[in-house]
Formats: sequence, C-alpha cells, structure tokens
Amino acid sequence: MKLKPLHDRILVKRLEEEQVTKGGIIIPDSAKEKPIKGEIVAAGPGKNADDGKQIAMSVKVGDQVIFNKYAGTEVKIDGEELLIMREDDVLAVIEA
Repeated sequence: MKLKPLHDRILVKRLEEEQVTKGGIIIPDSAKEKPIKGEIVAAGPGKNADDGKQIAMSVKVGDQVIFNKYAGTEVKIDGEELLIMREDDVLAVIEA
C-alpha cells in the first residue's frame, strides 16, 4: 500500500537507537524509550498560505530528522510502523 501525506504532513520511519551504551552496558527492551530520530519516507506538497499560495516543505524524502517525543500519529502499513506528523513537529535535520 502506498501512502501520500497531505499538505504539510510527512511520513517518518523511526531509526533504531543503539542497544549498547558507550560504557558497554546493554539496554534491555523494557527500558528503552521510543527513538526521536527518523527518516522521511514520504512528504506532502506543502502548507497553503492565507492568500492561497503553497509554501514549499523545508524537508524532503530521505532526510534524517529529530522530532518531538510525542509527535505524530502511529500507523502500521504493510507490517511496518510509521509516524504521520506535521512538518512543525520536526526539530532538526541531521546533516552528514
């Protein structure tokens, strides 16, 4: 199934956090928090301004981003858990 977000919404796949700390301590699944990093897999065309013009998105498909901890709505598509959120919920783009 393909999903195309509308307006200023994006579809994000969470990136898994490391399971071992720098000190070598293994973090069990029960103690892990949900990752706040993800990769954009789909993006809408942009937000509509009051005058009817479309404001382009500042993020694009393939960008790795950091987002709010409780941002978005979780959806399951083809067995994969994804988040649908607004562009405003993105805090930063990770540059390589």
